[in-house]
Amino acid sequence: MYDLIIIGGGPAGLTAGIYAKRARLNTLLVEKGALGGQIALTDVIENYPGFPSISGWGLMEKFEQHARGFDLEIKVLEVLDIEDKGKYKLVKTSEGDLETKTVIIATGAKPRYIGAPGEKEFIGKGVSYCATCDGPFFKAQDVLVVGGGDTAVKEAIYLSKLAKKVYIAHRRDQLRAEKIIQEKALSTPNIEMLWSHIIEEIKGGQGVEKAVLKNLKDNSAKEINVTGVFIFIGVNPNTDFAHVEKDKNGYIITNQSMETSIKGIFAAGDCRVTPLRQVSTAVGDGAIAAFIAEKYVEEV
Repeated sequence: MYDLIIIGGGPAGLTAGIYAKRARLNTLLVEKGALGGQIALTDVIENYPGFPSISGWGLMEKFEQHARGFDLEIKVLEVLDIEDKGKYKLVKTSEGDLETKTVIIATGAKPRYIGAPGEKEFIGKGVSYCATCDGPFFKAQDVLVVGGGDTAVKEAIYLSKLAKKVYIAHRRDQLRAEKIIQEKALSTPNIEMLWSHIIEEIKGGQGVEKAVLKNLKDNSAKEINVTGVFIFIGVNPNTDFAHVEKDKNGYIITNQSMETSIKGIFAAGDCRVTPLRQVSTAVGDGAIAAFIAEKYVEEV
């Protein structure tokens, strides 16, 4: 019987592990893939305090070393389901069932991929899913934003303050974003709309150099020279296995103590409803979740 099982080995999960081990909780962290989460794929991070410039992988390596320094038990397992048994939870995994008093779900979210050739090859080398994270690396350069919803247009406006030129490629002939956001984008001098276009391929060498676009109205193709491709066609939280209250997009609903709709089950990081998804916010979530989980274990 564990005191706590943490599901997910990204910033939130590893932080929760550090706090839990310091509280002397019998803790297990399970991760179905490599530790670090999505941020480990980011080439350079410049907005995490204390590290003016560090690779995503380098930062997550430090998180892992810190957690292992407290002898955090880590296993590579896929969680299939969580059953609430009242005073304990049954965590069903790819290698059998585990019993625990509390659970922290820190499984993050993953961007929806376009599936175009070159997309995955250039992740962290010009292809990005976060303008806040990577926009400053494209100052005075030409970039492409893919998408037409609120997030895509807002991020394009943000990038327009940094980049020389911002193209927005949208598969329709009108945007889906809020009218006021549309108006701002369409009136921004260095934003150019590419209506009825989809991205066919991303090309480059060490980094992105070109994007191949297809015009859906006449099937013509065109290449544009860009060093960055920012894709905003949606994000999916990794929460299918979690039977707690979620919003319409699948994000777990929590209170400020990271408590979900089931007592003893907490959520932290990008998998929960939150206004900002960054390493710094995930760290805060993980710390709070572990702290409140400790109090819960004391009361059970």
